[in-house]
Amino acid sequence: MSKLAATDLHFSFDGRPLIAPAGSTVAGALVRNGVSSWRRTRVKGHARGVFCGIGTCFDCLIDVNGERAVRACLRALREGDRLETSSSTGAGPDA
Repeated sequence: MSKLAATDLHFSFDGRPLIAPAGSTVAGALVRNGVSSWRRTRVKGHARGVFCGIGTCFDCLIDVNGERAVRACLRALREGDRLETSSSTGAGPDA
């Protein structure tokens, strides 16, 4: 069994408990745990996750602690974050 570092953060994705190093973005933490997609496109339902990694493309939208359509590549992971597959269909005020 591996020992946890004092800087590891505990969070969940769709109810599944996960761990990532402090300082990770939400996208980085998910990818580190083998999760590559957390949203579907509006037209054909294609899987989406991190793409540009700098906050311009809106592919990485995820729901964080009940807040809808957060850009996972820009949001720092926090202890206890509850991440959920986003129902958002893309950019915009009602994403």
